[in-house]
Amino acid sequence: MEQIGERIKALLSRKGMTQKELAIRTGCTEAAISHYIKGDRTPRSSVLAKMAIALDTTSEYLLEGIPADKQSELGYAKKLIARNVNQMSSRDKKEFIDILMGDDDE
Repeated sequence: MEQIGERIKALLSRKGMTQKELAIRTGCTEAAISHYIKGDRTPRSSVLAKMAIALDTTSEYLLEGIPADKQSELGYAKKLIARNVNQMSSRDKKEFIDILMGDDDE
């Protein structure tokens, strides 16, 4: 499973941004950014928010890998369902399908 450091590294690469540039934009040291990427540390919430802005993403994506766009959200939801389908009762599955189909009887 991908960790926060791997997501930060991938986003830096995608944006053509260096660790130094991210450090400047977030008010962190380059060493701190390096530790986040290595997975030695997790950024504080204030730093995480600044990182998300600098990398054009969300804090949720950086921390948990929860995608920010609708298409990716669908893929993420499918993965969650696939992982948990065996624990769902038939009623849970029907209720979930009803929600997806927009059949809201309440």
